[in-house]
This record gives sequence, C-alpha cells and structure tokens, in this order.
Amino acid sequence: MARDEQLKERWDLVVKKLSNQFADGDSLDLDAIIYLIGVQELGQFDRKFKKDHKIDLMHIAICKLLTPYGYYEFDFVDKDGWPHYKVKAELPSLKAGEQSVLMKDAIVNYFIETQFIK
Repeated sequence: MARDEQLKERWDLVVKKLSNQFADGDSLDLDAIIYLIGVQELGQFDRKFKKDHKIDLMHIAICKLLTPYGYYEFDFVDKDGWPHYKVKAELPSLKAGEQSVLMKDAIVNYFIETQFIK
C-alpha cells in the first residue's frame, strides 16, 4: 500500500474514533484534534479553557507532535503544570497542503505511539 493511502486510512480512523468519542459522531477537523492533543498533553481534563488558553493548548500539541521530527524539544513543566518546549530547528516553508500532510502524519504517529490506533 502506498504511503499516502496508508496515511489517509489511518487519518480517517483517527478522525472517526475521536469524532465518535468527543463529538457525537460529527467529524472533527484538524484544529479540533490538535486542541484535544493539547488537552491530553496538559492533563488538566476537568477545567474550562479561555480562548487564549485554547491557543496555548494547540501550541503544546504542535510542539509535542513535531518533536519526533526534530523541530522542538521538551524543556520543562512550569509551576502551573504547563509543558514548555524549545525550538531545535526552524520549520521549513511549506504550502498549506504540505502543512496539513505534515500535521496529519504527526497526529497519526502520535496516536500509534499512544496505542489509540494500530
């Protein structure tokens, strides 16, 4: 199976499982999934987040997702429990479609590592 086909199948599986679990079957988009990963990585599940914290959660997720690609490195957890990352390498200039493929690939790998999917 071609890599693109495998990524699409795995991505569709991630979207389906997360949508069923968190959106009553409505299809979650890429940003919503990134947000959920941020909440997972923060580990503070029982609180409501304001808009600026939602952006911070998405940043946490993106850093976590791109760490295996060598772009970020975990640095520390602050006194409020928020993880911080440092930049190891500048992200390349990517077109919107290329960014989407990179993030989908990183998300699929994240959920394979956490054994959410196979």
